[in-house]
Amino acid sequence: MSSSAASGHHPIAEVAPLSLCAREPHVPADRLVAEMVPPPRFEAARFDTYIPDPNQPSQTEAVRVLSGFAAGLGGAHASGAGKRRWFQKKAAAPAGPRGIYLDGGYGVGKTHLLASLWHATPAAPEQKAFGTFVELTNLVGALGFQQTVRTLGGHRLLCIDEFELDDPGDTVLVSSLLSKLVGEGVALAATSNTLPGKLGEGRFAATDFMREIQGLSSHFKALRIDGEDYRHRGLPEAPAPYSEEQVTKAAYATDRASLDDFPHLLEHLSKVHPSRYGALTDDLGTVCLTDVTPVPDQSTALRLVVLADRLYDREVPVLASGVPFDRLFSEDMLNGGYRKKYFRAISRLTALARDAKGLVDA
Repeated sequence: MSSSAASGHHPIAEVAPLSLCAREPHVPADRLVAEMVPPPRFEAARFDTYIPDPNQPSQTEAVRVLSGFAAGLGGAHASGAGKRRWFQKKAAAPAGPRGIYLDGGYGVGKTHLLASLWHATPAAPEQKAFGTFVELTNLVGALGFQQTVRTLGGHRLLCIDEFELDDPGDTVLVSSLLSKLVGEGVALAATSNTLPGKLGEGRFAATDFMREIQGLSSHFKALRIDGEDYRHRGLPEAPAPYSEEQVTKAAYATDRASLDDFPHLLEHLSKVHPSRYGALTDDLGTVCLTDVTPVPDQSTALRLVVLADRLYDREVPVLASGVPFDRLFSEDMLNGGYRKKYFRAISRLTALARDAKGLVDA
């Protein structure tokens, strides 16, 4: 890796690209609440834009069930919140489970369906919340437990993407929070990751999810979604990594592009809380990385997974030199308890690399 590319200075142009390593974002609590909506990639997600695999009838069934669940959330808040005249009876809670758990492997469109549910629920945006498990735990850290309950307790729906079953402490914290919110009449929808030590990215995690959330399990209906990773269904292979010169040239020629040396970026990520990785990518149009190498350890790998998720959510193409993205994680990592996360990261980074292909001159 040349020092010129690492520092962002290169004779190709007078104006240097941006650098992720130069950013140290601070995210106020009110922004955390305001941003609890589907990410940019899923702003237009709707049930009718989800394309079920014709060979997987469970995908079509999922659209039907979730559409009905969303329709059932109309009308009064389940807790009876809101203004009622003195002679009116408290609104009855809707029949059936107040929670849906989307159970399926990576790349079957669970996040698309979760965002579609958010959009289809007949309530004002401020009465619905959508976020990842990490974003929810960070909200509790910023606001405190009781204030988080008060903030979300009047909502019609809370959607939690990528429920982290592999962190026992945070799982207990969020389960306690969800118990309070269910008591306030909030409907829930969630997807989750695999527990450590459980092999097979196609293994369904519903049993683990129901066990880990303990007393909440009776509130959830598991909705199984079979299928292969849609991000690569019928698409050409991702482009091979480019040369350092090609990546650097593209970074200088592309508006709002960042340019960083990959090992330096991994080191920088260790100094930024993962809850801020979304803010780290604010206003970026493209991420350019040189000298991509296999990640050295599991802590670093898990931080990279979070960054890959935020880049994917925001539809930020990734142009890279070095090793291909399917060689980022060691065989031990891909055969270990976090393998589902690593395969998801490979899948998403590969899709973003495909998006960046047009930035390099033929």
